[in-house]
Amino acid sequence: MEMEKHYINRSGWLRAAVLGANDGILSTTSLVIGVAAASSSREPVLLAAVAGLVAGALSMAAGEYVSVSSQFDVESADLKREKYALDTMPKEELEELTDIYIQRGLHKDLAREVAIQLTSYDALETHARDELGINEITQANPLTAAFASAASFIIGGVLPLLVAIFAPIKEMLFFQYGFSILFLAFSGVLAAKAGGSNTIKAVLRICIWGTFAMGASALVGYIFGVQTA
Repeated sequence: MEMEKHYINRSGWLRAAVLGANDGILSTTSLVIGVAAASSSREPVLLAAVAGLVAGALSMAAGEYVSVSSQFDVESADLKREKYALDTMPKEELEELTDIYIQRGLHKDLAREVAIQLTSYDALETHARDELGINEITQANPLTAAFASAASFIIGGVLPLLVAIFAPIKEMLFFQYGFSILFLAFSGVLAAKAGGSNTIKAVLRICIWGTFAMGASALVGYIFGVQTA
């Protein structure tokens, strides 16, 4: 019998990669659209695309590293407190674990037996998983998450940069919007396939919000932009 396939073990790097790619496409395109709406020459558009690409990749890497590191620090501190409690109050911790299993539907006697056996096997891992909700599958590595975010942002941001290089400057807004929607839709499909989620929902969600963001950027460019030759 074929075992069912799960995707939760991909959640750490997949979230960072999807966020990076989508942000690379969307932020770079929005920046280019805003500048293109206020400029009639290609140079400011290309400068905005390159600057947005470099700054965005570095920002994504730094932000993801700090965010995941902060989460890791909180989890480490909780594990230290839990280890101390297990060393100083083993009976109370056993009762706490028993209550957790009772709340999940086990009979009291069975819940206590399960708690005793799991505690004897690995008390800290058991409490980390069942009391704190910490496990190795859902934990993300800060460096891995940072690299995934930066790399995916660059991959996503290069696409609107190529459009900025080759698309006619007079129709730049339309080319940027059209291609970015295709890029975002493709990114949504890849993310849905990698995560085993609904493809249509993922594509619609990212395309709708992407359209809103790019429309707002174009409006700002038209309102506050100064036409440059």
